[in-house]
Amino acid sequence: MRHNISILVENHSGVLARVASLFARRGFNIESLAVGTTANPSISRISVSVSADDAEIIQIVKQLHKLPIVLKVKRLERDAHFTRELAFIKVTCDDQTRTPVLQIVDIFRGHIVDVSPNTATIEISGDSDKIEALMELITPFGILEVVRTGQISIERGDRVLSLDSE
Repeated sequence: MRHNISILVENHSGVLARVASLFARRGFNIESLAVGTTANPSISRISVSVSADDAEIIQIVKQLHKLPIVLKVKRLERDAHFTRELAFIKVTCDDQTRTPVLQIVDIFRGHIVDVSPNTATIEISGDSDKIEALMELITPFGILEVVRTGQISIERGDRVLSLDSE
C-alpha cells in the first residue's frame, strides 16, 4: 500500500542523503521524493511516497524521529490530504499534428510552455493518474522527453504540519 509521509528537517547540506539512506538501509524503495524550503528558510519539508504495510510505516516513522536533523514527521492519512506532481513532456509536433496535441493538452488542463517547428513542450500538474493518462494519449505523436517532479502532499482543511502543531 502506498503511504505519504511529510517530514520537517533542518535546511542544510546532507540532510536529504541521511533521510534517504534510512529508507535504503531498511530495504524500502522511495517511489516519490520532493524537497523544498518552507516559509521558514532554515526548515525544509520532504514529501515521501513509499509502498509499505502499516507496521512498516510505523517503524519508518519511529526511525525518522531518531534522526537529530528531523524536526517533525507526519504520516498523512488517506482521504485527509491531496497530492500533486508537475511534469514537462516534450512531444514531436509539426504543423499537421500541432492542433490535435493542443486539443489533448487542453482537455487535461495542461499548458504548452515551449514550441519549436518540430516539438511542443507540455506542462501539466495533477495526480499521477492524470499525468499517466495524458502521456498515454500523446504517446502516438512521439514523446521525446519526460521530466517529473516528485509528489508533494498537503493536508486538507485547517490541519497543518509545523513545529507548533501536534
